[in-house]
Amino acid sequence: MTMTAEPPEAAAHDVDDDVDIVNGYELVVGLEVHVELATNTKMFSSSPNHFGDEPNTNIDPVTLGLPGALPVLNKAAVEHAIRIGLALNCKVQPSIFHRKNYFYPDLPKAYQISQYDIPMNIDGFLMLPDGKRIGIERAHMEEDTGKSTHVGGTGGRIHGSEHSLLDFNRCGVPLVEIVSRPDIRTSEQARMYVSELHDILVAIGASDAKMEEGSMRVDANVSVRKPGEPFGTRCEIKNVNSIRSVGRAIDYEMRRQIDLIEGGDTVIQQTRHWNETDGRTHTLRTKEDADDYRYFPEPDLVPIVPSADWIEEIRESIPVLPAARRAHLSTVTGQPASGEAISVVTARGQDEYVLAVAHLGGDAGRALIYVKEAFADGPDVPAADLAVLTRLEVDGRLSATQAKTVLAELVANNGGDAEAIAAAKGFEAMDSSALESVVDEAISADPAAWEKYCNGDQKAVGALVGRVMKATKGQADGKAVTAILQSRRDA
Repeated sequence: MTMTAEPPEAAAHDVDDDVDIVNGYELVVGLEVHVELATNTKMFSSSPNHFGDEPNTNIDPVTLGLPGALPVLNKAAVEHAIRIGLALNCKVQPSIFHRKNYFYPDLPKAYQISQYDIPMNIDGFLMLPDGKRIGIERAHMEEDTGKSTHVGGTGGRIHGSEHSLLDFNRCGVPLVEIVSRPDIRTSEQARMYVSELHDILVAIGASDAKMEEGSMRVDANVSVRKPGEPFGTRCEIKNVNSIRSVGRAIDYEMRRQIDLIEGGDTVIQQTRHWNETDGRTHTLRTKEDADDYRYFPEPDLVPIVPSADWIEEIRESIPVLPAARRAHLSTVTGQPASGEAISVVTARGQDEYVLAVAHLGGDAGRALIYVKEAFADGPDVPAADLAVLTRLEVDGRLSATQAKTVLAELVANNGGDAEAIAAAKGFEAMDSSALESVVDEAISADPAAWEKYCNGDQKAVGALVGRVMKATKGQADGKAVTAILQSRRDA
């Protein structure tokens, strides 16, 4: 059939908050997230685990699969894997390694050491910020493959390329593959899941989770069905490397499958590649099943049987996770835990700083906004200095505009005396009667905007506030101006 030329983002959707319904079809998504672990060395050898080194320098006989080379398991990798399982509410159990057999040039042994039917972590879950619970089927250990770079052609794919380059530095790097249950029903939930998982992995120190470096990679299993019917045939989108692309790839693949079905065709189970440039998925190969890999137990490695004491020791080492930190920051600031400000500040690890400002007598809500908007690279302003500035604003001694000017000075100088900076700039709160007079002048100067505002057009208030701010050279408090306008309207 012929695909519609309309991009998936522009297609008409009938969507609620919990389920994407398009043309009567429901989206079903399960995600497989591959995470490189933050170890010094590889999974089964002493070669360095380090990104960005010269190609083929972090190698050894085990990495290259040379005859007689035997694997030795990295204890730190096992500890990180257990930590991930516990953070995702999984049951940690004894596990064994298997050989997953397949040929590809960047897999020198022609098999990958992985875990199959007895994985380390099972039956967990992850709670999204909006309260949606996503089940975790398993989180198992395996080794990474090497990296192939296809030169020439289009899209970096082997088809049509002139030649390929192989780098085995990544080969043997410790991985945990986190497999969700097919509980995701919207592309936004998929983005939230990946974002939340990223923040958890970074918080517990198991991985740097840098998607741009490939240390966190997402495979999306996408299918559609009529609500209430059995799951449809799924297609797997491989190695999506940004949170934004996760959503775009899922949206496109959903639209593609619906178009196929409605055109009388059949969705074929296959592996597909997401092309960021053209915003489409493309066929890579017909999807393999587990039987194709001829799994069998790895004969050179013994089972992993972590003791209960070791598991509890790891559990106690896990810090407060992002969801709990967001909840605490929400309580202190009065802002919603799922809001952008709290999400951004917590993801940056700046929530403790905001709490310190509040502890020193500052206004936590204002501090949260200041940090989100002005401290992208870290809080270099002492918490005590920011606490003073927030009090000046909430007490009405500085307008919002004036406070932003003082904040810029604090950031530029890594702190300072906010009151002294305000005094040096001649900032002082306007007398209420003087402000009311300026507001009345603004109403007289723009009767059309005033009439619109009185008739319920809330956007018109911006023009009136803008006139007041211009007349007072930014000295007026916008909130106070809005309150006076409202009182005049309601009188």
